[in-house]
Amino acid sequence: MNMDIQFYNTLTRKKEKFIPVIDGKVSMYTCGPTAYNQAHIGNFRTFLFEDVLKRFLMLVGYEINHVMNITDVDDKTIKKANNENISLKELTDKYTKIFMEDLETLNILPADIFPIATEHVDDMIVMIKSLIDKDHAYITDDGSVYFSIKTFEEYGKLTNLDFDNQIQSERVAADEYSKETPQDFALWKSWKDEDGEIGWDSPWGKGRPGWHIECSAMSIKYLGDHFDIHCGGVDNIFPHHENEIAQSRCSFGSPFVNVWMHSEHLNLEDEKMSKTLGNILSVPSLVKKGYTPESIRFALISSHYRTKIAFSETKLTESKKAVHRINEVYDRLKTLQKTGTSLPNEYEDFVAALSDDLNTPKALGILFSYIKKINKKMDISSFSEKETAMSIHFIENADKIFSLLTHDGRIPEDISALVLKRDKARKSKDWQLSDKIREKINQKGWIVEDSSDGTKCYKA
Repeated sequence: MNMDIQFYNTLTRKKEKFIPVIDGKVSMYTCGPTAYNQAHIGNFRTFLFEDVLKRFLMLVGYEINHVMNITDVDDKTIKKANNENISLKELTDKYTKIFMEDLETLNILPADIFPIATEHVDDMIVMIKSLIDKDHAYITDDGSVYFSIKTFEEYGKLTNLDFDNQIQSERVAADEYSKETPQDFALWKSWKDEDGEIGWDSPWGKGRPGWHIECSAMSIKYLGDHFDIHCGGVDNIFPHHENEIAQSRCSFGSPFVNVWMHSEHLNLEDEKMSKTLGNILSVPSLVKKGYTPESIRFALISSHYRTKIAFSETKLTESKKAVHRINEVYDRLKTLQKTGTSLPNEYEDFVAALSDDLNTPKALGILFSYIKKINKKMDISSFSEKETAMSIHFIENADKIFSLLTHDGRIPEDISALVLKRDKARKSKDWQLSDKIREKINQKGWIVEDSSDGTKCYKA
């Protein structure tokens, strides 16, 4: 690859030139859902960041091997299954299916492999045994196994906390815990009455794996003990990813992961939407409100992945307009029926923006500035066949990353006729007629907006 791509590495806290382990190929692991509830819109902020990252690497020519796990056994899934008095499999199958449907709705490219934790317990047992044999883990009286963090000098490096001066007073069995408690964590949890029928035999007795060992075992099984990129949300940094690094490096003695990439939190901005906080704001619920998958995608990827998003219905409405703008120009270009493979100079800037730590706001800004320019040229019929072909090719390439073209967003002929009639009324300064036509267009479910670029019309 001739292109200089830089990503921010959470481990080193700086941007680094991306150099894959194997030239021309990228091995990528992304933390998938815990199948105890429906994934919410904050989760999909992370999944969409990962989708854009993957699509960008594919666009510039890399062959991607992408693994995303499904966590179907941990504290949360067991508790939920017990509370609902159903089997673990019944619970996790239900929510895994919903997750896959949501991925499809948002046109998120599926991973090459979706390993399921309960199908890889043997791999986890092998890894735990290795850690015990190397004195990085120990067995307790009840048959649980814990990782000893004092045996790994670099523990805490990902989180950037000084654990040396903190007292390691006791072990922690919970999957998730405060970063103020850098304690030995569970690799294997001995069977308890509340686990019911959930348990596997091991050299240390019946029990189940801890959450952290699951991702290490599955990522290494499918990507090897040294791979390129590991992604997740910032909430995964500690304890999950910190613990992954410790147990993986101590088990295999290899670098494990070259680049750690994490997306920031999503906050609900306005009061109306924040009422759902504590439940979930899901993809289907937003679609039911009338927001298209493309507008949801735009709302979640238009901010840089390392900045917090203030998510609101206002933002979704603005995203809907932006998506319509792209589709409107694309449809207009397609009517000219020109094809080609050359690209405008702006495309180079577009790719350069994404090469700089996946700067989606800058890339989208370049795309929209270009769209504005070509729109004006089309308005005055100052557009060559070559420019038409280049414009189509640019938008289609951008869509390989953002996936915002709806392919069914054309304005119906009766609406177009009304918009044209209204434009004529405005030119004649017949404001009363113009307002009546606007109202009629609104009644048909479309919105007319006047701007310096001309009249815009989009679905309400």
